[in-house]
Amino acid sequence: MKFVQIIEYKTSKPDEAQALVEKYLAATEGKRLNGKGTTGRDRDNANTYMNIVEFPSYEDAMKNSELPETAEMANAMMQICDGPPIFRNLDVIYES
Repeated sequence: MKFVQIIEYKTSKPDEAQALVEKYLAATEGKRLNGKGTTGRDRDNANTYMNIVEFPSYEDAMKNSELPETAEMANAMMQICDGPPIFRNLDVIYES
């Protein structure tokens, strides 16, 4: 079953956050297990962003979480964010 993770975070340093994502993508090329990834900015809440990451399955998402690069990026993001992230873990039950 397809799995989607939404990671909500607040930062006043969005360019640095995007640079960390791009560094992660380069470092995990050919290793990471996610499909599509999207970053969005909340129009109604200042400095609030969301990464929406699609995986073929929950199991693939958990394997991806075990990559050392994933932990490295998460730690770096914590340094530039205003508080801890909020995770939403979704089993996809319908797509159109």
